[in-house]
Amino acid sequence: MGILAQLATSFVASLGFGILFNAPKKVLIQCGLNGMAGWIVYYVLVDYGMDPVAATILGAMLVAVISRMFAKMYKTPIIIFNVSGIIPLVPGGMAYNAMRSFVQNDYYNAFQYSTKVMLLAGGIAMGLMFSEVLNQIMWKTSGKRRRTQL
Repeated sequence: MGILAQLATSFVASLGFGILFNAPKKVLIQCGLNGMAGWIVYYVLVDYGMDPVAATILGAMLVAVISRMFAKMYKTPIIIFNVSGIIPLVPGGMAYNAMRSFVQNDYYNAFQYSTKVMLLAGGIAMGLMFSEVLNQIMWKTSGKRRRTQL
């Protein structure tokens, strides 16, 4: 699948989940762009040989940074952009394969799929958390500088 198809499908998926989660109409396009940006970072990094978990962390960090920026620009809660932006990174197909393998008593593959799903889901959580921690550090250090200069 070409990169344009990846861009289009990730945009539509994020936009669709923005609609599903009742995001305001004025920010639906931004929800789609956020998910598209996070997915394309993941896709390109994995395509160049990076581990999928590390690529997921970086993609989630980008989604969180863009979400914070859009939340300030459009005066909307950050969760609207985070949730719809993270959707393309969620390993839903792999979770389905894990459950299917469990039902078919193929425990070896089920365990492998489940482990990958947990690692990728943890990567999403870590990426969102790291972005917030970096934002808090930058906010606090820039605030201290301003106070000392005044």
